[in-house]
Amino acid sequence: MSTETIDSEAKPQKSLAKRLAPLGVIAAALAAFFALGGPEYVNLETLKANREFLAGLVENNFIMVFLGFIALYALLVGISFPGAGFLSIFGGFLFGTFTGAFGIVIGATIGACIIFMAVRMALGDTMAEKMGPYMKKFEKGLNKNELSYLFILRLVPLFPFFVVNVVPALFNVKFRNYALSTALGIIPGSLVYASIGDGASAIFEQGGDLKLSGVMTEPRVLFPIIGLACLAMIPIIYNKFKAQPV
Repeated sequence: MSTETIDSEAKPQKSLAKRLAPLGVIAAALAAFFALGGPEYVNLETLKANREFLAGLVENNFIMVFLGFIALYALLVGISFPGAGFLSIFGGFLFGTFTGAFGIVIGATIGACIIFMAVRMALGDTMAEKMGPYMKKFEKGLNKNELSYLFILRLVPLFPFFVVNVVPALFNVKFRNYALSTALGIIPGSLVYASIGDGASAIFEQGGDLKLSGVMTEPRVLFPIIGLACLAMIPIIYNKFKAQPV
């Protein structure tokens, strides 16, 4: 076998390994997080048991704790930890509704962009080549109304957050639109969960427990989100009717 043949076989393998490396790092980080017992600390019981310590920590080191919170949120979203949403409650408890929501949006957007780039680097081209005619048609429609489609995916809580982070990377969407729709689309949900966290202290003081089940489907929360989703659909509907011959 010639040297040229060996080099030609080695290059694709090296290229594939390079493309998959970010996903490998993310998978290793997620495995390490579980192995070290990370999920035991990201839950409401931990917040309830350590609320006085955490409140004192914020009071004495606000900037450092706030930046650390953003970094931790970005890390957990970046490794696709499904329970990262509990940090939204922590954010509201630690920093209040609006400051907490701001930290949530920044951290979640950074983390979502990390996993988006990792998936696109590893699988984006491969998946695009294997998509059938239907998915190609869907991708074409998506590309015409990227911001609207992506914004709706973020607003309407039909799919887990980490799933919505990954799926757009498999299509030829612009990173700029992905990042913008993520940052804007998660604001309503971030405000809801941060407000719950903001009121958690009073609930815990009375010996009560936080009830998260069904929060996002309550009419006072769901109706405004549906309204925003309908507004986001206007460009899609307009372009569809515009494309039809008169």
